[in-house]
Amino acid sequence: MIVWIAFFLLISIFLALDLGVFNKTPHIINAKEASKWTLLWVTLSFCFSAVVYWLYLKQYIPNPTELKPVTATMKYITGYLIELSLSIDNIFVIAIIFKAFRIPQKYQHRILFWGIIGAIIFRGLMIFFGVLLINKFSWSTYVFGAFLLYTAIKMLFQKEEHEFNPKDSFVYRMVGKIIPITSHSDKGNFFIVENSKTHATPLFVALVVIEVMDVLFAVDSVPAILAITTDPFLVLSSNIFAILGLRSMYFFLADMLEKFSHLEFSLIAILSFVGLKMIFHDFIEVPEWASLGFIGIALLIGVLVSLNVKTEKNE
Repeated sequence: MIVWIAFFLLISIFLALDLGVFNKTPHIINAKEASKWTLLWVTLSFCFSAVVYWLYLKQYIPNPTELKPVTATMKYITGYLIELSLSIDNIFVIAIIFKAFRIPQKYQHRILFWGIIGAIIFRGLMIFFGVLLINKFSWSTYVFGAFLLYTAIKMLFQKEEHEFNPKDSFVYRMVGKIIPITSHSDKGNFFIVENSKTHATPLFVALVVIEVMDVLFAVDSVPAILAITTDPFLVLSSNIFAILGLRSMYFFLADMLEKFSHLEFSLIAILSFVGLKMIFHDFIEVPEWASLGFIGIALLIGVLVSLNVKTEKNE
């Protein structure tokens, strides 16, 4: 429990410094600032792998599967890369939501901050029940694996869909039934009073829609990480660090998403790999270095192919 308390205290300090010190005043985050924050979060995430190694070396984490420190570290990094790569689609959706609700750029960071708080809570619950389900019913591993394969195949063969409009969504209509919605964004507040009645601003509605969409994306990403390990600490820590870096990555990649159009095929390959790994785990044991290597190579190829195709089009 001391390790868990210390971990969440560390995350709380990071979040408090983020909103209370470095981003206390709402402002537009430019590409240069976003790149620095992205580098910082990625560096912290990989530095935490050394903490994972130390915790498992000293056996401060309950370790029923007797994971070696090196194996635990590689599982953490693999889980982190999976969650980070699957967050790319989430960035697309966030950009659409902000555009649909006309959220000023200087308030977008505040929405993503509170969105991450909710994401950590919901992901924690999903991971808890996912680990519980796998440990109690071993056959559920095959169900998760089949679901990931289905998702990969669906992504591969899906046709161009109509543009997603958050204002037509079920979530938007439900919020409107609970509380009146105003079109005014008053100094970045989530609620304002108009004509003696409390109204939800577009910032609050955008926050709710983002939270719901994140839960839907987690339906893919959480089983994918559970394919790597069912160790609660490794799954949750890798997930949280990936989520923490999602905000700065959004501001860094929001204007460059079209350059990585072929990265979707990398995600399909990763989902297929972890799905097959879950289905055949009783017959084939994939070394941790092989899993980490495959995911890293898949992401690298997707980025290089996307940039190469973009360069050829410009020529």
